[in-house]
Amino acid sequence: MVVALTELVLFVLLAGLLLYALGTWSTRTGPRRLPARRRAELATAVAQARWAPAHDEVDGVTRVLLRRCYTGLDGLLVVLEERVYTTFPASDPAWEARFTEAMSGARFRCTYLNAEESQA
Repeated sequence: MVVALTELVLFVLLAGLLLYALGTWSTRTGPRRLPARRRAELATAVAQARWAPAHDEVDGVTRVLLRRCYTGLDGLLVVLEERVYTTFPASDPAWEARFTEAMSGARFRCTYLNAEESQA
């Protein structure tokens, strides 16, 4: 009788430990869901995303970009979409003039895209 009771207690303890481990493991591996308030703040921030010009240099080529971005909940910029507006060699003798013209065109295009989205 004592042996059967000991086996039953041991089985219940092991089953409880297994269920606890599975519950802890499943909550850690799944994506964490934001609380409702934070989700609403994030949705508002994404809805206020705007197009802005940007540029970078990749493999000796200057790229002028159009980026649709918003300020994330952590205060950092989050890029939703990025489009290449134009490219030209970084070693181009007329780089500064081309860059200035391309950035001006990108600013105009961003203004147009922002106005277009605000009407929708």
